[in-house]
Amino acid sequence: MSQQPLRAVIADDQALVRTGFRMILAADGIDVVAEAANGAEAISAVRRTRPDVVLMDIRMPQMDGLEATRQILGDVAAGTRILILTTYDLDHYVYAALTAGASGFLLKDVSPEHLVASVRLVQSGDALLAPTITRRLIERFAHRDEVRSAVHRDLSGLTPRELEVLRLLATGLSNAELAERLTLSATTVKTHVARILSKLGLRDRVQAVVLAYETGLISPGAATP
Repeated sequence: MSQQPLRAVIADDQALVRTGFRMILAADGIDVVAEAANGAEAISAVRRTRPDVVLMDIRMPQMDGLEATRQILGDVAAGTRILILTTYDLDHYVYAALTAGASGFLLKDVSPEHLVASVRLVQSGDALLAPTITRRLIERFAHRDEVRSAVHRDLSGLTPRELEVLRLLATGLSNAELAERLTLSATTVKTHVARILSKLGLRDRVQAVVLAYETGLISPGAATP
């Protein structure tokens, strides 16, 4: 029995952007099941098609991608993964989208190979391809009251080792780098990360990074120890 193709929705108010992304994804066997020109259309498309991944632009008319992300991940289709599309690096809306549960972000000038790899990576349950980009973005905006989310989770359920892993993860280290730093196997690191996400009720690594800053486990500007 063949595996079902990955299903995606593209939400962007520019028709040329949607067309270009659809062609790139389709060429790699990804099924674009719907397109949307604004956030309201995106919510409707997700409710109708239940895709694996949504490519979500931030700035759209009628309803922006941030509110659409909140609604989709809040109650419309909590299992869907959302990748934020943005024209500008370090856009403060992107940080807000990450706190709302988006699994990462992509610049619109991303290469076709990077686009496809990002969509497949997120669908597989991982998060953002470049954790160092996440770190830069969160360090820039995490201290700003207007974009802080009301995240209050108790970290006391984590073991000392899990706290250490979370702290290092938040500095932008990959699993391979974590394994090298802690002198652990890659499998053990993956197990620690999975347990951290489970204990804290988090969707993926991006939310773990956000939480580490929100709870004060690590401060903006902190260097990798």
